[in-house]
Amino acid sequence: MSTIEVLDQGYVRLVNHMGSDLTVVNAARVSYAKQSLELNERDVRLIKFLAREGHTSPFRHAIVQFEVYAPLMVARQWWKYVVGSAHYEGTGDSLEAWNESSRRYITEDPAFYIPKAGEWRLQPENSKQGSGGEVNWELGVKHTQELMGYVELGISKYEAALADGICAEQARLFLPAYGMYVRWYWTASVQSVAHFLSQRLEHDAQKEIQEYAKAVLELIKPLFPVSLGELLGNEE
Repeated sequence: MSTIEVLDQGYVRLVNHMGSDLTVVNAARVSYAKQSLELNERDVRLIKFLAREGHTSPFRHAIVQFEVYAPLMVARQWWKYVVGSAHYEGTGDSLEAWNESSRRYITEDPAFYIPKAGEWRLQPENSKQGSGGEVNWELGVKHTQELMGYVELGISKYEAALADGICAEQARLFLPAYGMYVRWYWTASVQSVAHFLSQRLEHDAQKEIQEYAKAVLELIKPLFPVSLGELLGNEE
C-alpha cells in the first residue's frame, strides 16, 4: 500500500525512499571505517543509543518522499516544519524539500474540504486554540450548508473572472482559501519526518493534520521500523 486516503478527498502517497535502518547504522559507523551488511542486535542497540543520546545526523541519511493532497489549513501547518527544520535543535536538515502546486499556473477545478454535519467541533473551554467536543447535529447541518454555499459562490466568481480574461494568479483571490485542497511533494529525512510526527500525532494537535500524520506514520514505519520507533520514543 503506497497511498492512504485522508479526510473527504485528500491522500498521502509514498513516492520514493532511500535507505533503511541499516543506512543509519552504517552512516554512524563510517567514523570507525566499519560497515554492517545485515541489521543485527548490535546494530539495533546502536540505533537506540543514537536516538537516546541525540546523535541525530545518521538519521538524516535515510530519505522519504511523499505526495500529499490536503486542505490549505493543513498544508500551512505542515509547512512550518519545513521552514523550521534548519532551526530545530540538532536537525540542520538541509535535505528537506517542498514543491507545491500553484494556482498561478493551473486552472483545474478547485476542490474543497467541507466538514460533514457531525464533524464540526466546539471551541475549547480553557484554551485560545484547538477545539472541543462536537457541536449538535442541527448546528453542524447549518454550517455545512453555509460553507457549501460560500464555496459555490467563490467558485462561480473565480470562473467568471477567468472567463473575463483575468489572469489565474489574480482570479484565485475569489476562491475560499483555507479549505481549498493543494497538492505538494515533501522530501525529508527520517529524523525530520519523526519530528513532524512527534508534534502532529499529539492529542492536542488539530484533528485534520493528525489524520495526515497517522497516514505518514503508516507508510513510513515499515521502511524504518527501528529508527522511527526510537526517534518517537516507541510511543506511536
